[in-house]
Order: sequence, then C-alpha cells, then structure tokens
Amino acid sequence: MRLGVTGHPALHLIGIIAVIIAAGTASASSGDAWQDFAAEVQGKCEMAARAQIELPHAVVDPFGSENFGMALVTGKPKGANGFVSYFCIYDKKTKAVELGTELETERMGILPDE
Repeated sequence: MRLGVTGHPALHLIGIIAVIIAAGTASASSGDAWQDFAAEVQGKCEMAARAQIELPHAVVDPFGSENFGMALVTGKPKGANGFVSYFCIYDKKTKAVELGTELETERMGILPDE
C-alpha cells in the first residue's frame, strides 16, 4: 500500500508548498522565541547588576544551555574607575538570575589595547 498524495501532479506541488510554508513558519517563530529569550536574559541580568555597575551592559549567549541562560555583564563599577564583569546565570524554569563574583575585566584580556 502506498501512502501519500496520489493523483494529479498539482496535488504533489501543493503538498510540497504546504511543507515549505510550514517549515518557514516554524523556523520564524522559533527564531522569534530565541530573540525574546535573549532579550529577557539581557534585561534581567542588567537589572541584577545595577547595584554594582553604573550602566551595565550584558552580552547574552543566544541559546544558553538546556537549563540556563548565560550572559557576561560588564561596566564601570559604582564609585570606582575601570571596568568589571560578572557572569550572570538565568534559570529557565524559575526565571531567576544570579550573578557570580566580580571579575576584573582588564585581567580577563577582553578590552582592546588603547
């Protein structure tokens, strides 16, 4: 027994077009979901770092791991000069964030030479 679309070639073409459209829609919605996820991680991590950093800027791992979102938050420490960074971990289940300890950005070697 043969399964699938049988008969007129136009039916085959319509079936192929439907599969392509469905795949494109799924891809677009998952892309939008990942953008929303990254924006949420960025916002929550920057908010959490505001107690330590004047104008925090988070660079987000766009997908994270299976259970966690991750970001590196960098900026000028409050009341001091220089730059510091914190790892920020976002729990995908609880949506809570935690910051690691302060890292001296200069020692990490991520700032460009002046």
